[in-house]
Amino acid sequence: MKKTLAFLSLAAVLAAPLSAQAHRAWLAPTSTVLSGNDAWVGFDAGMSNGVFIPDHAAMRLAGLTITAPDGSTAQAENVHQAKYRSSFDLHLSQPGTYRVANVGSGFMASYKQGGEQKRWRGAEADFPGALPADATDVEAVRTDSRTETFVTLGEPTDLTVVGKGLELAPVTHPNDLAAGEAATFKLLKDGQPAANVDVTIARGGIRYRNNPEEITVKTGADGAFSVTWPEAGLYWLGASVRTAGVNGQPGTNASWNGALEVLP
Repeated sequence: MKKTLAFLSLAAVLAAPLSAQAHRAWLAPTSTVLSGNDAWVGFDAGMSNGVFIPDHAAMRLAGLTITAPDGSTAQAENVHQAKYRSSFDLHLSQPGTYRVANVGSGFMASYKQGGEQKRWRGAEADFPGALPADATDVEAVRTDSRTETFVTLGEPTDLTVVGKGLELAPVTHPNDLAAGEAATFKLLKDGQPAANVDVTIARGGIRYRNNPEEITVKTGADGAFSVTWPEAGLYWLGASVRTAGVNGQPGTNASWNGALEVLP
């Protein structure tokens, strides 16, 4: 039977891996603003039910990318993966702002063969040739994920737009946040404004309080959103964008998760 390609809105089976996570991804630094000529920062990374609480699974760091202030790539040290969290250290050897991100991408499809629902994962270049000849009801999606945080030694420096997947483009610098003050950011999808997207914001420390203190804001036409920080703490931010396939192209599923520290 000839393959029937149907690049539709994402089916639940495809949406699950990068959907608005039941288990939230996070990359949490021990400090975000430091002084001196050099310094060290530790990081924990995981997937969890609570914000920054290692209670579900360690984050695999295969896509860890650290961009130094001068644009070069810095290396993580003392990398370790435990059951519920991964960890590593970063030596800040030059002044300015470091972008620390764990980035992932993939391509997947669902299809039916003989009435049975099946899945396929692999390189996009191999699709759809890698599917059985009698595959029907094919749906495909390209996925991108970015989990990141920012740390600064000395004075903050500008951050360059990555231009792939979903990302945060600061208007207010992410290492210049204070309780009671408003901050503005832009959310970009493949370098373009991501409009009308919900951004969830949650303060860490929920284990020690009853109120989750979680809010949701929506990006404008220019991808911008603003938040006035109610109090100091480490905040988790998350957003996702899904698009249906058009003109024979796969759908896309992009997610972004960030950790930002708000100082008193």
